Amino acid sequence: MAPGFVPMIMTRQIACVASFLLLAVIPRAQSPSSADTPTYTHDGDLTAPSGYREWTYLTSGIDMSYTAQTFPPDHSMFDNVFVNPSAYHSFQQTGTWPDKTMLVLEVRGAENPVSINKRGHTQSAELMGMEIHVKNHGTWSFYDLSDGGNVAKLIPRPASCYTCHEAHAAVDTTFVQFYPTLLPLATQKKTLSSAYLKERSAAAAAKPPAK
Repeated sequence: MAPGFVPMIMTRQIACVASFLLLAVIPRAQSPSSADTPTYTHDGDLTAPSGYREWTYLTSGIDMSYTAQTFPPDHSMFDNVFVNPSAYHSFQQTGTWPDKTMLVLEVRGAENPVSINKRGHTQSAELMGMEIHVKNHGTWSFYDLSDGGNVAKLIPRPASCYTCHEAHAAVDTTFVQFYPTLLPLATQKKTLSSAYLKERSAAAAAKPPAK
């Protein structure tokens, strides 16, 4: 063995350990696109999660309405729902939402024709509105980001969004009944709300029998 070989190896090992320890104590900056928990301004408003489209996609709806309208809407709109990944993974285990859940509802226009599409609708690149549903310290709150800025304003109670969700939501005041990959899971975990189960039973009873 050549003289000095072992000390050189030891020197490299010490340098590697020192580098590892240095990296371990330096906090990593969290980019907006990777933020997974709600953050707030000094005024108590919600900082809009700019990277929510990298989150878990739950569903899309078009021209949805919670009232029985007999006339068509003036223009068609798409609703897209995303949830922060940590909350989604927790739901997979428990069938309900943990604290720090953030559900983002974005609204986009329905367009036709676009490019080679001649039938049906595609979604507009322009964002028409956004609403964020947040669970913090066990309490759900709604925030509005219709101005397209970086701060979502708290929607105060008793706005209809609160009473509607509390009266009709399938799981923990959220409309899991519209999330096709989560409703079967909540059914299996037996976390569906009594209000939703009652409505579902009433709808099934009112359905005409199959011929």
